[in-house]
Amino acid sequence: KGMKAEVVICPPSVYLYASVFGEGVVSMGAQNVYFEEKGAFTGEISVAMLKDLGVEYVIIGHSERRKYFGETGESINKKIKKSLEAGLKVIFCIGETAEEKDAGKKNEVLERQIRIGLAGVGDLENINVAYEPVWAIGTGNNCGVEETKKSIDFIRKLAKVSRILYGGSVKSENSGDYVKSAGANGLLVGGASLNPEEFLKIVKSAE
Repeated sequence: KGMKAEVVICPPSVYLYASVFGEGVVSMGAQNVYFEEKGAFTGEISVAMLKDLGVEYVIIGHSERRKYFGETGESINKKIKKSLEAGLKVIFCIGETAEEKDAGKKNEVLERQIRIGLAGVGDLENINVAYEPVWAIGTGNNCGVEETKKSIDFIRKLAKVSRILYGGSVKSENSGDYVKSAGANGLLVGGASLNPEEFLKIVKSAE
């Protein structure tokens, strides 16, 4: 209560009960959604199902979805459009791999992911872009603040979105720097969010 930062919790879909936290304490987000409204898509979760649960946000295009589940820029674009039509707010993940970074292709990759992911999307007000360098996720090897600032400035030039978040080995020791020095409007926190004390410290550092 009394938190100045907006806090969004994105648990696995079987735990999406918006009422569990009480009204106005935190928002709920889903980790994924399918791009068809209805039909024979066993096991998939539609935007209508998320809306029924009172979900406000949805993460789309997480690097693990791209890597392990074969998600493409085109399928991500369809998901973004379907989510916005339903009135959901989108957390759209982009980021380069270690190989792409080493080859000097980071900006090229980010530009392509944004161009394809947001193709034909008019409503950027409800888009939050999460810059998550793939090589920094879950490795403890976070992206330096200066480097992150350059990427955030680059993304901001490409798309006038609501917020740009940073994700990738965020912990309370570095979280404040991403907001205050790198210019991120927020953070996408992974493993550190599972430790309540650490997570609260991160929230406070972002306020």
